[in-house]
Amino acid sequence: MAGRRVNVNVGVLGHIDSGKTALARALSTTASTAAFDKQPQSRERGITLDLGFSCFSVPLPGSAESGESLLQVTLVDCPGHASLIRTIIGGAQIIDLMMLVIDVTKGMQTQSAECLVIGQIACQKLIVVLNKIDLLAEGKRQTAIDRMTRKMQKTLENTKFRDAPIIPVAAKPGGPEAPETEAPQGISELIEVVKKVKSMQMFHTPVTSAMQGDRLGICVTQFDPKLLERGLVCAPESLHTIHAAIISVEKISYFRGPLQTKAKFHITVGHETVMGRLLFFSPAPDSFDREPMLDSFDFSREYLFQEQYLCKDSMPAVVDSDEVDKQTGQATEGCCPRQQWALVEFEKPITCPQLSLVIGSRLDADIHANACRLAFHGLLLHGLEDKGYAENILPTLKVYKLKHKHGLVERAMDDYSVIGRSLFKKETNIQLFVGLKVHLSTGEQGVIDSAFGQSGKFKVYIPGGLSPESKKILPTAIKKRGRAGHGEAAKQEEGPERTEPAQHVGLSLSFKRYVFDTHKRMVQSP
Repeated sequence: MAGRRVNVNVGVLGHIDSGKTALARALSTTASTAAFDKQPQSRERGITLDLGFSCFSVPLPGSAESGESLLQVTLVDCPGHASLIRTIIGGAQIIDLMMLVIDVTKGMQTQSAECLVIGQIACQKLIVVLNKIDLLAEGKRQTAIDRMTRKMQKTLENTKFRDAPIIPVAAKPGGPEAPETEAPQGISELIEVVKKVKSMQMFHTPVTSAMQGDRLGICVTQFDPKLLERGLVCAPESLHTIHAAIISVEKISYFRGPLQTKAKFHITVGHETVMGRLLFFSPAPDSFDREPMLDSFDFSREYLFQEQYLCKDSMPAVVDSDEVDKQTGQATEGCCPRQQWALVEFEKPITCPQLSLVIGSRLDADIHANACRLAFHGLLLHGLEDKGYAENILPTLKVYKLKHKHGLVERAMDDYSVIGRSLFKKETNIQLFVGLKVHLSTGEQGVIDSAFGQSGKFKVYIPGGLSPESKKILPTAIKKRGRAGHGEAAKQEEGPERTEPAQHVGLSLSFKRYVFDTHKRMVQSP
């Protein structure tokens, strides 16, 4: 082809049986060997099973007079069946514009909605195609088209595609079994809209080179193409095989339910979909609002562990003192961090470049339920190539849990020491906590000195001494000598006499515990 050619990939997505392949056929002038359901399995089942590629060309906008440059539109025909969502997501990652094909007689359907969500994540431009208008009664056709157009505009108004064009067509009048004699309707109008695409700056490349997303035929001598499986073509050492990754995370608002740490999701990166287990973390709570959005990850910083992805509908309730040992330093109530991350551990290794788009899904959900299966998306910020990453790399990831424990001062021993209780269980090894700082609700700071007895009580040393006010509040143990005699009265006199406190004095212990620290050390701020 003389001159230059600019390629733009247009994804054709939609619910099964919305007429996507028929639309691709009506638009195309050249078909590849993987176009229009040529696979025997596709013909046998009557549905699209894999990505299909075909194209048409028009003069490049602004160069129609010279005729030297062409806009090549490569159509990526994606499957519509719910079980093939992995292929759909993979196809969406190489497209620049999406055609969302809607059966005008049915409107938005489950997979239509999922394709719209994928489009919001993967591309910047959308055209809605209302297909099968030939099935509408001729006398009421325009009224029905106008009604469906308004419905689609309402659907799109809260998305980034709110001003997307909506084009009515009949890609295959009469249905798939109809003769080819009847011409498609609305195709020229649809092509006219695609000439108007403006987001093509990155595609001004000569035909002698190729880039990500291009459809390219390669002649290789002495090679059997049957031995080749779908994979990645890349420059040497530009891709790495990883066993885990740190990703940025943004929840998809249409997904119902929380994103919980330790939960498994289907993780799609490029054309690969594998199971992965997640661990969520965020900046420290005092920097939630100040945290800039970054497309890199800093191992030198500290991060706060989260039991789940934080959003306004999943903020934790006020901490229950009985459950406080289980708390892990969640966000201030009603406040969410600007950016959150997750460690993803893959069930099997994947090969991908840095900053790849990552989509997390629940593909095992009921496909007949009216619910979005796409849960979150983000960028792959750092891949862990070492198979022994858990022992060799994760200890350098400073994700911590904030532990808060609360107890009571039982009594004062003297001016510089008190006995505490209700902070530990009876079976706790208190020796592990010796030397940690505690705070009294009366303002003093102390240090855990030793265990006291076998019931979980402990002795606290107060370096600055108890204040006069605290001495008045705290009970003390006063030993009285027993008088001669026998019986219950004598036993009562020989035991410690305690005065009830005017008010309870609380004890609080706070510390960090790093999730990946193999020694499980407890760390307190200076």
